[in-house]
Amino acid sequence: MTKLVSVNKAKIVKKRTKGFERHQYQRFKRIGNTGWRKSKGIDSRVRRRFKGTIPQPSIGYGSDKNTRNLLPNGFYKFVVHNPKELEMLLMHNRKYCAEIAHNVSSKTRKLIVERANQLSVKVTNAVAKLRVEESA
Repeated sequence: MTKLVSVNKAKIVKKRTKGFERHQYQRFKRIGNTGWRKSKGIDSRVRRRFKGTIPQPSIGYGSDKNTRNLLPNGFYKFVVHNPKELEMLLMHNRKYCAEIAHNVSSKTRKLIVERANQLSVKVTNAVAKLRVEESA
């Protein structure tokens, strides 16, 4: 089987890779850095977006529409639960790659990987949960 190459050639540019931090999370141990929450105080400097305060998520940080949800290998992800779902990717195997769902058994995984090779569909996690017994 030949190596599959994506038709997507656009370079992925992330405007911000660092996460947004919650206001004053350093002051209170119970909060921790659990993720961003919107400031809701009536006098909050962060909510009112004063100069020098921490950045808040906004629509301007969004990704380019052409490269949104694009994996680093140039494909879009399509989650597959059984071999029959691979048939949908038959005509789109240069744009979409399959990813086997986390709750699929190893028996079904083998069938999916075999069928993907026949259809020349790239599988991102083809070797996951497939252990071969060693004969010592």
